[in-house]
Amino acid sequence: MPASPSLLIVPARFKTGKLYTQIATTSAGVVLASSGDFNVTRATTATRFNSAGLIESVASGVPRLDYFTSGGTAGCPALLVEASGSNFVLNSDNSSTSWTLGAGTASGYVDVIGVSGNTITATASGGIGSNVFLRRSLNTALASGSTYTVSFLMRQTGAHTIGGYWIGIQGVGDIGGGFNVSGSFSSGAIYSAAGATNRIRRVERWGTDVYRCSETFTLTANGTVDRILMGPLGAVNNPAITSSGNTMAFAAPQIELGALPTSFIPTTTASATRNAEVINLSGAVSGCIGQTEGTIYLETNALVSGASDLFCFARATTNTVSISKNSSNIIQAIVYTSGPSPAFFIAASGTVLGNLKIAFAYKTGESALYINGVPIGTSSTAFSFAAALSEININSTGFFEGRGNQRISALSLYTTRLTNAELAALTTL
Repeated sequence: MPASPSLLIVPARFKTGKLYTQIATTSAGVVLASSGDFNVTRATTATRFNSAGLIESVASGVPRLDYFTSGGTAGCPALLVEASGSNFVLNSDNSSTSWTLGAGTASGYVDVIGVSGNTITATASGGIGSNVFLRRSLNTALASGSTYTVSFLMRQTGAHTIGGYWIGIQGVGDIGGGFNVSGSFSSGAIYSAAGATNRIRRVERWGTDVYRCSETFTLTANGTVDRILMGPLGAVNNPAITSSGNTMAFAAPQIELGALPTSFIPTTTASATRNAEVINLSGAVSGCIGQTEGTIYLETNALVSGASDLFCFARATTNTVSISKNSSNIIQAIVYTSGPSPAFFIAASGTVLGNLKIAFAYKTGESALYINGVPIGTSSTAFSFAAALSEININSTGFFEGRGNQRISALSLYTTRLTNAELAALTTL
């Protein structure tokens, strides 16, 4: 078995402004003045999945222990850390207010895993223009060259399995997509504005018969989003064949800047912002960080394609050891010593998504990266740090950006370079 870690986080214990570690930081066997409890800053409320599988609000400054990875059932929560984000859709928290129904539609209130929503039933055959519910007057400027993501919850309420969305962007055109949640999770374009490129669609199961559908796109022209519509569809790529009696439920609509759907940001009559979380530990902590050699262990979930996220670790100015996932979903271990370019990095040869156990052992001339029990690569690069590693960051503005559904289940540090056999044992699923 590997040596005992110098610091261990299995997210479970917290209070406002603090995330408690399971093993206090030590140096030469002595507990340091800083016990290893991380400081937590987030200046707004935010949402999480609670242990009942419902979306709920978490107060400002409170770490989000999120049960999404265990499906809202009995299990261990994971630490959810996100960058700042804003939702441009108004009245997203209660779509019975300031939303209107199409002429061929009836609706009824429904709770969709803790968010107020509507069950939309087509009362006559027709297209998305008449069999939808609609929120107008969003009046939010979108910039050419920027990437945005639209998302919403869709609940299957009967035999019908297809629904979709449509947003209108003045100066760009209409963008829309359909989603089939029958098991194939197929999706298609129902509106394709020339000013929107790089479209990526996703479907994630968020509960019993509940799915989060999302689409990311990049604009090639400036525009103003002025409305969003949602409703049942007859086909994922055709808005005009909805049959009378088809029904789906919708809730939690969101349009945000960025390449991934983040946690739900409730709004009322104005857009709302969730501030970034910053979780870090500094001061008398250099003793729990391997200064010439060490190992980072990270257990996380990389469930959403398209992220460019740094997962962790320790730094002092340009001296950094980190684990990241780039925009091509490639896991990387990176060491910076004294400049803006890495001293070296080790990267997986292909996409890695899902439940991940990652260990990066660093030591001059003999570094190695393991994922899920498999050796990913090694480096024989010699290196030394120009200054002490004296800070540990799990934060969205520096060295961790847990966007979308990437959550930390465990994080530990070792002050020695574990053997390859220990790395394999530590990361085997």
